[in-house]
Amino acid sequence: MPPGTLDRTPPPFFKQGTPALTKLLLLSALAVLLMVLDVRLRLTPPLRSAMATVLYPVQWVALQPVHAVRWVAGYLTDVHAARQQAEAAQRALAAQADRAGLVEHLAQENRELRALLGLREQLWPQALGAEILYALPDPYRPGVVIDRGATHGVQPGDTVMDGLGVLGQVTRVHPWSSEVTLLVDRRLAVPVLNTRSGERYLAFGNGDLDAPLLTLRFVPAQTNSAAGDMLVTSGIDGVYPPGLPVAQITQVEPQGSGFAWVEARPLARVRDALHVLVLQRRDADTRRAQGG
Repeated sequence: MPPGTLDRTPPPFFKQGTPALTKLLLLSALAVLLMVLDVRLRLTPPLRSAMATVLYPVQWVALQPVHAVRWVAGYLTDVHAARQQAEAAQRALAAQADRAGLVEHLAQENRELRALLGLREQLWPQALGAEILYALPDPYRPGVVIDRGATHGVQPGDTVMDGLGVLGQVTRVHPWSSEVTLLVDRRLAVPVLNTRSGERYLAFGNGDLDAPLLTLRFVPAQTNSAAGDMLVTSGIDGVYPPGLPVAQITQVEPQGSGFAWVEARPLARVRDALHVLVLQRRDADTRRAQGG
């Protein structure tokens, strides 16, 4: 065979193409560009909402076996345990009835005092029931997804709570679902009020779902707070309605820096909640604006 007819091209196994370093630099630059465009132009929220809308039927179908297992487990609950729970619920209901009478009396006194002093009447937000669908897969952002969204009137910033206390805050809303950032998120701050001492502080989560805790920052070493004190929302931020139960202080230790280390245990079932209430602020804010 003549030498000029030989195929001198290397086999495909040895074709390297674009160097790996060049690919890394190009993809890194593209990622930075997309992040900048997302921050400046807000391009991804509509896309994310559209994807959530398209995937919602798939999520609903995928969650049906989970709901079926829960239903079967609830149906097969031991009768004796259910009877004990019913008796405990009756005792708790009786105690709540006694407290309800006292609360109604105090609420009536509060309304009379506010009318006497010429203060504006406090308006409480409407509550919307919701069910937790699943937890967010992001390990650095404790959160859950609920089955209520923009079509139900949910808005970013709405407070979410279970039957025991504040659970978190709505941070992202889709047409038929919403994402809730839990109270233990390190980036979420909740203004709280000590019901015994009247002190106000900011509570931050520890980011741990297995051992959820809140820490109060910048607490003076001479604080009057003590273990066992109850913390409620102060309402000073205009996001959380005032008076909602948040946590109970478990530890107060003075530090050498002039501040005290204060830990509190959230009252809400951060990890085990199934049904929640979404406190909608829209109607209350509208009536407040109309009333002055």
